[in-house]
Amino acid sequence: MASYNRVVLVGNTTRDVELRKIPNGTEVCDLGLAVNDRRRDAQGNPVEETTFVDITLWGRNAVIASEYTRKGSPVLIEGRLKTDTWETDGQKRSKLKVIADRLVLLSSRGNSGGSAPRQSYSSGQDAYQQAPQQPSSFQDAPSSFEPGDIADGDLPF
Repeated sequence: MASYNRVVLVGNTTRDVELRKIPNGTEVCDLGLAVNDRRRDAQGNPVEETTFVDITLWGRNAVIASEYTRKGSPVLIEGRLKTDTWETDGQKRSKLKVIADRLVLLSSRGNSGGSAPRQSYSSGQDAYQQAPQQPSSFQDAPSSFEPGDIADGDLPF
């Protein structure tokens, strides 16, 4: 059976990041991410649920996170799920967390408004890439759809 382990999360960091190095010199950091889910309950009342997720970043991603994020910074994290297991006082414990492969800063340093260009960082890369910008207007968007625009041979089914 095939499997696929990918996670994409957008949220705000819950604490300042503390960068550390493992004995071989590789940088690593852990950050907390608060992800909000807004929905309506059965009576139609708005409900906001916050999920807290532990994230581990390695290498250049860890360095970037420690330099450019603070508590409350909006970020996008892409990575994979991993289960950590340990034993405390004879009891086995486990926790699900995310190992980040990609970090996208959704605001610039010192700017929580998110109006600055977003920066994207991927593991295995030494340099960052600028994330694609959203158009400021939809002037270049195609005009409205007309029924005669599609011929019968253009349909994929």
